[in-house]
This record gives sequence, structure tokens and C-alpha cells, in this order.
Amino acid sequence: MDQPVILIAEDEPIVGLDLCDTIAEAGYLVEGPHADLNSAMLAFQKRRPDLAILDIRLNDTVVYPFAEKLIAEDVPVIFHSGHLPLDEVDARFPDAPALSKPCPPGEILSQVHSTLNPCDQAADEPMIDAATPDAQTV
Repeated sequence: MDQPVILIAEDEPIVGLDLCDTIAEAGYLVEGPHADLNSAMLAFQKRRPDLAILDIRLNDTVVYPFAEKLIAEDVPVIFHSGHLPLDEVDARFPDAPALSKPCPPGEILSQVHSTLNPCDQAADEPMIDAATPDAQTV
């Protein structure tokens, strides 16, 4: 099986390199970090990623139009930002997870895994048997 490709768009050099290292050490192929929107868009055009992790602002450019393009092409997006307008992100991208910086590596990797493997997440949820009465009605 091919390793999933993760596109990373992050304009803070240390954060970008740390994020790329975290993702690569977990066994994913990394495309990035891309510090500006044009670079990220060119990378997307050259090779379609399996997932994109996007800072909301890249050098004062908002990435929402790029995120919309990725989602339209069935590329899931995770927002990763220190200035996260949660209400705005939730309204525009209700299915895209959003992580606030600083975010622990384990949390990032957990979100990457669950975004790439939504069936695994569903399997982890408890099953409710309709034939079994719940404790409150007994």
C-alpha cells in the first residue's frame, strides 16, 4: 500500500519543519512545508495529496479559497492555526477539523489518522443495540 501524502502549508519556519518531522516520523510522505499560498497550490497541481494541513493565514493570505478547492477535489483538510476563528471555520468548513497552535504531536497525528481513516473512527464508537434496554428505562 502506498504511503499517504500530506501537504503542509505553514509560514512559520520552525512550526512548519516540526510539523513535517512529526508527520514524516509517523510514516507519511510529506509535501512541504509551503510558506505561501502559491507554493502550496503549485504542489497540489503537481501531486494530489491525500490530506492537507493548512495554517489559516500564510503571510497574511487567507487559505479558505485553496481549502475549498482541495475539498472540491476530495482532499480532506485539517486547519492548524494560532489565530483560529472557530465560528468562521465551523461555518465555512463544517467537516474540516481545526487544531489550535500549539498542538501536541500526538493530537495532530490522531487527527491525521482519523481524517484519513474515518471507518476506524466509526469502529471505535460504541455500538448501541436497539434490543437492549438502556439503564434508565429498566
